[in-house]
Amino acid sequence: MPFLIEIGLLVYCLIDAIQSDEGSIRNLPKTVWIFLIILVPLVGGIAWLTVGRPVSTRGRDVPWPSTSTAGFPEYERPRRYALDEREFQAGVERSRQLDEKMMRDWEAQLRERESRLKDEDPQAPTA
Repeated sequence: MPFLIEIGLLVYCLIDAIQSDEGSIRNLPKTVWIFLIILVPLVGGIAWLTVGRPVSTRGRDVPWPSTSTAGFPEYERPRRYALDEREFQAGVERSRQLDEKMMRDWEAQLRERESRLKDEDPQAPTA
């Protein structure tokens, strides 16, 4: 079990050190920290976490600014555009008309199929 903890600490610290920005690493250069973590896994990893790891004071990286307390308020979210009421109602009406036309066409096709079947088999019972 201690071996697995040591390997986990090594992998975590190594990835963290590699991904850290060179200018924000404390006390030693980045390459020295990486060699220290690899050559002395347990001590190097603990040293990295306590005295080498960058102190993160920044918030989340987002493409638009957000307040620190609200996270992502609705008024700050990027949008393409907003429809006004008339455009929205016109879209709803077009959709409704299209649905009605499709229903009429479907009913006409159904009546046509029923009449063809009735013509082919006059003995068939009607509903």
